[in-house]
Amino acid sequence: MAQQTTVSELRRERFARRLPADLSALRGPARGSVRLPLHLAWSGLTEYDLDRPRLRMSCYRTVLAEGGRDDLVRHLNRDLLVEMWPVLRTLVSKDLRAVWEDAFRELAPEPATASAGGRAG
Repeated sequence: MAQQTTVSELRRERFARRLPADLSALRGPARGSVRLPLHLAWSGLTEYDLDRPRLRMSCYRTVLAEGGRDDLVRHLNRDLLVEMWPVLRTLVSKDLRAVWEDAFRELAPEPATASAGGRAG
């Protein structure tokens, strides 16, 4: 009997196919205004001011969730993504977060360290 693929697995496969080969490929703007095409921003805001943190976060969340590889490369900036990731990771789906963190170690959260008062072992 064939094993059934879960919705989560399908979503992860879809997100993984869109990934750039390396984060350095993300060469989008770091400042100013960005106008997203309708296939990305099909509902609501289409223009985002990257100099405003909330709008920047919203823009990145939209592009990560809706964009293809070309969209990711065109609209996301590697340095901004890495800087924003600790918060942004809490605003995207679990599947999207897992795919990006598995592919790019610089996005993975640092492992919890022993407390300062703990014994070394």
